[in-house]
Amino acid sequence: MKKIIYKFIIITIIISNINLNAQTRYLDEVFNTILVEEVDTFAVNISIEPLLFGMPPDLLPIECDVYIPAGNMDASFNFLADTLTNRPVIIVAHTGSFLPPVANGQATGSVKDSSIIEQCTRWAKKGYVAIAMGNRKGWNPTSTDQNVRTSTLLQAAYRGVQDAKALVRWLRWTNIEMGNPFGIDSDKIVLGGHGTGGYISLAYATLDDENELYLPKFMDLTDPSNPVPYVVPGVFGNIDGTNLAFLPLYDSLGNIIGVDSSSPTNYPNFPQYSNDINMAFNLGGALADSSWLEPGDIPIVSFHCENDPYAPIDIGDVIVPTTGDFVVEVVGSRFIQQKANEYGNNDVFINAGFNDNYTTVANTTNNNLEGLYVFKTPTPSSQPNAFGELEEEQASPWDWWDNIVYDQYFQAVNGAPAGYGAANSILGNPDMSAQKGKTYIDTVQGYLNPRIYVALNLGGTNSISHAVDYSTKVYPNPTKDIVYVSNQNFEIDKIEIYDIKGRIIKDIHGETLSKYQISTKDLNSGVYLMKIKTRNTEVNRKIIIE
Repeated sequence: MKKIIYKFIIITIIISNINLNAQTRYLDEVFNTILVEEVDTFAVNISIEPLLFGMPPDLLPIECDVYIPAGNMDASFNFLADTLTNRPVIIVAHTGSFLPPVANGQATGSVKDSSIIEQCTRWAKKGYVAIAMGNRKGWNPTSTDQNVRTSTLLQAAYRGVQDAKALVRWLRWTNIEMGNPFGIDSDKIVLGGHGTGGYISLAYATLDDENELYLPKFMDLTDPSNPVPYVVPGVFGNIDGTNLAFLPLYDSLGNIIGVDSSSPTNYPNFPQYSNDINMAFNLGGALADSSWLEPGDIPIVSFHCENDPYAPIDIGDVIVPTTGDFVVEVVGSRFIQQKANEYGNNDVFINAGFNDNYTTVANTTNNNLEGLYVFKTPTPSSQPNAFGELEEEQASPWDWWDNIVYDQYFQAVNGAPAGYGAANSILGNPDMSAQKGKTYIDTVQGYLNPRIYVALNLGGTNSISHAVDYSTKVYPNPTKDIVYVSNQNFEIDKIEIYDIKGRIIKDIHGETLSKYQISTKDLNSGVYLMKIKTRNTEVNRKIIIE
């Protein structure tokens, strides 16, 4: 059995007068106390990260942080625990260009990124088990050989997908073999990622055939008569990472004659368990090739800055941020969502008929592509900073960090002058702050969470009805002269009002709106039933006329 080390952190947020009856688990934050378990080792595998420090590849642990809803603590410190033991899971992979923070030229790149902590905390407070996933790092972005840059990046991404699949299998292992210590429902798992983590989640969702790795763009074509694949499952392990793999042995003519048993490249972790997931999402990621996306793939939701310079929103090149050198051509979020919708993979979202404020705003910039939220960020300033460097288009405005601490690390690692690291880090996020990052995450969660709710069928067979019911508001109630009916997530097609004898008194229809204003001046005092109908379902409300 693998070594697993847990560190426990309790996070409690006191909320006065909390009313759980008015809230819906998974859609609202229903808990104010969560437990964070820092897992030092969910898997072990061969990492080339030591090469960055002049050491050979080594077998290293891979970490994750598990955020669990604990319950509610009221203002009098009375605690009511969450007793649910089959919670759905949301896994999120961090950004970082498959390199450690600072070494990657960024302040981000770990499970402790502020935006990752914020997202996981919010999901745990909504009742999910949320997991901040670590992954193996290491590639050669500064090589002058494009084949080296491309091959090592693709291999890093391949290892990242293997690590994510190992995490999913580990969760199922803990469920079956460890007595389900995290209280998960292993049949309801969502994987997402920020930046580089978005590349992992998208590849995880679409790469299902080893032959998809042998496209010309994934090969060294220096010698056209002998193309060399950048990623060979026989060398780096299969696409699930469930087999033991070794570097090959060559004879003097360059022919493979066996394997080097002293040089493993992949260790299987929990290979007997499934690594299936139900849904994927990405913030600022891209997909290695359009052919990977096929009918029958899981639903996908994407968020992207329109002018992201490092991950194109349509089709474009990945470049090394520090040098501008080409690495590989990829397809971005807009292309992905268009194909996912065309293939019917996102029908679960389309059929739900979302019309909330987040969807309405998204549809003004995404050509009405379901599952895509495009951020329009400000034009970069043309004025250089104190070090003569210019701002660039924003790629991850949801990120924030302690820039004083980062500058100190940057000075130590790079020998840079004081202030340079801090100034350099915000070229693509000039007004970086916790408030700004959390505002973007408000939008991410506002758009994403109802779709997770429907995709995972968290309301049972009536998930859409439940989502409509939860988001329908009727106010004021009781009322005298006027009543408002609104729904933040769905358009209302028709409203009927019945008296206590079941006779229809009002029939309001003909215009599809998300908010209605209804006069009640002509109604006698008493209790009435209101039927509120959307495209997919209807909900009932009792109203009182005074």
